[in-house]
Amino acid sequence: MNGLELAQKFYESCLPSLRQDIPDIMDKAAVGLVGEGSECFGCDDEHSRDHDCGPAFCLWLPREELHTALPRIEAALERLPKEFMGMESRLVPERRMGRVGPLPLEDFYAFFTKLAHTPKTWQEWLRIPEYQLAACTNGAVFADGDGEFTRRREALLACYPRDILLKKLAARCMVMAQAGQYNLPRCLARGDSVAAMLAVARFAEAALSLVYLCNRRYMPFYKWAGKLARQLPVLGPSITTLLDLLAVTPLDTTHGELAVDSIESFCASVASHLRAIGLSDVYDTWLWAHGPSIMTQVRDPEVRKLDLLQG
Repeated sequence: MNGLELAQKFYESCLPSLRQDIPDIMDKAAVGLVGEGSECFGCDDEHSRDHDCGPAFCLWLPREELHTALPRIEAALERLPKEFMGMESRLVPERRMGRVGPLPLEDFYAFFTKLAHTPKTWQEWLRIPEYQLAACTNGAVFADGDGEFTRRREALLACYPRDILLKKLAARCMVMAQAGQYNLPRCLARGDSVAAMLAVARFAEAALSLVYLCNRRYMPFYKWAGKLARQLPVLGPSITTLLDLLAVTPLDTTHGELAVDSIESFCASVASHLRAIGLSDVYDTWLWAHGPSIMTQVRDPEVRKLDLLQG
């Protein structure tokens, strides 16, 4: 049982007690497990149990309501089991780490987005790191009485506005071309294995981000980005196969050609996908050329002026 399943079962076992003690609060509150931590991505395993491990859930209310209701909530939580399925509860105050238990709804989203509201302008969207958007939209919501938490969540889960999505896709194409298609072969030809390693890393990060964007998802923190990409229907299997190969291929003059050829094959798949969905009209596997082609579809003149490599 992973952490998300454990959290839901724990919540369900606690619900009768919470309903008895604070029924009015439970009618309004959102409850779930979302945010930081491998368990919120469903990526926890036996190696994750050295910290932040155990049954718990978040209880979100608007800040003012939480301030007023907090003494009653804490009293209700104090009466919940301190152990569940043989594990210590993380709802005891000293184990919460600011990640579980009663949380102000506005502050939860502001922690990740640095905004008091859902992003509205393209500048606000671009300032939020993708991994932070992934973290505040992961996990699961078990209940949401007044629906405000879910409304904010769904606004973010809808992914970027079209112009920003296009800008990011264009930038990813150009970084992939620069690092993987152009610089990697040159680094290998020079015998510079360190530069080759860095070129592959830069390519891999851009390629993973592009795959998430093609699926209208946010790329999570790098530790989980490759693992979760396996589940993505669009280009997910292809990027997984490529990165598995790059991870074990020595970047030297003997083996480097395999890395280069594999990257070129994946870039050809990306180019084909971009043409298939009408985002590029370039019939070439050189992804650098696809960036400007994608940008021709951006409507906002200020977004069109941005550095093509950034986004």
